[in-house]
Amino acid sequence: MPGGAPPLRNRSIPDATFIPVRSYPDLDAAVTWLRDVLGARERLRIPHHRVQLSIGNGAMVVAAWDAAAVPATGGRPPAVLMVRVPDVHAAYARAIALGATGLTPPADHPYGERQASVRDPAGHAWTLTQTIADVDPASWGGELVE
Repeated sequence: MPGGAPPLRNRSIPDATFIPVRSYPDLDAAVTWLRDVLGARERLRIPHHRVQLSIGNGAMVVAAWDAAAVPATGGRPPAVLMVRVPDVHAAYARAIALGATGLTPPADHPYGERQASVRDPAGHAWTLTQTIADVDPASWGGELVE
């Protein structure tokens, strides 16, 4: 990075700028489908909660989804786009100032990320993430596969 320190790396999160998060009612079936159809590789598993996948030079997260939480009237499972930012506090403040609704304020997590969530003026959900430490996934219950 010109004129500054290189960005922190964290074993607990994919090394990608944009990370789509898709929810599925059957986590294992979704991982199998994405592996078989798209060639995704399992990177990290958080049992019964999430699976991080590598696809080419990108990444995505498959999250467990409770079908009962989505209305039977045509609701879709939640989808979030996670984006790495250099300063979560500043990005969150800018988002709110420019019309976003705050969903979760900035908070530090044991997996080495500072994160906040917003809904943009068009209704799309975003998770802003900033790496604050390199954390071994085994220390918080994750299982690094890759």
